Amino acid sequence: MSKSVSEIQQAFRQLRLAETADGFPELLRKAEQTSWTYLEFIEQLTTLELRKREEKSIEKRLNWARFPYHKPIQMFQLEEQAAITERQLNQLREYEWLEQNYNLILLGPPGAGKTLLSVGLGIEAIHKGFQVYFVTMGELIQLLKTEEYVHKSKVQLKRLRASDLVIIDDVMYMALDQREATFFFQLIHQLYEQCSLILTSNRSPEEWTEIVGNQGMMTAILDRLLHRVEVIHMNNESHRLKHQQKIFKD
Repeated sequence: MSKSVSEIQQAFRQLRLAETADGFPELLRKAEQTSWTYLEFIEQLTTLELRKREEKSIEKRLNWARFPYHKPIQMFQLEEQAAITERQLNQLREYEWLEQNYNLILLGPPGAGKTLLSVGLGIEAIHKGFQVYFVTMGELIQLLKTEEYVHKSKVQLKRLRASDLVIIDDVMYMALDQREATFFFQLIHQLYEQCSLILTSNRSPEEWTEIVGNQGMMTAILDRLLHRVEVIHMNNESHRLKHQQKIFKD
């Protein structure tokens, strides 16, 4: 005895094919209307399941990444930048550097587009199958200091350490004491050659040693960060000021 559509849907759900179950009635109608072969029908079912699973995976990884906003790389206005050429940006978007565990350091004043570029690259990396984690330097230090006794910090740092790309925004915008510098060094040591980092900062790496109490430790951190790295100086006019909406007209 043939089963009803709802019974077949339930069977799909028992097999953990929830997307196939939901889309089955519509695909069945299309199959009848266009006279699909059995093979074409099965291909459509499997394609639907895989596509929906990938969409959910991307959505989950975007949530885990914790980006401050969702602005894809297409929103990065290359024509307003003198720091990076179209060819260089396209090379970054091939993500070979990510597969080879290279780091990027984006330097420049506030509003130069450092965070916008890093978020854009991070979002696109997720769509290409990578796991990404975004955190500001201040948030990172707080997570590291509370990891031992705060469950949320432990969960977030576990996700960070499992990522293919870690973006740390506003690196060294404030001084680190001895304990904070030790935590930061330990993390960089753990991530060294295990994933790629994008660091944004308004201070050059040469200045970082001046705001860390332990110069030797900072040197060790820089050795790991600068081993395989591309440094981009984004010293152009502030992107935020250039696109501000004014009250008074010129």
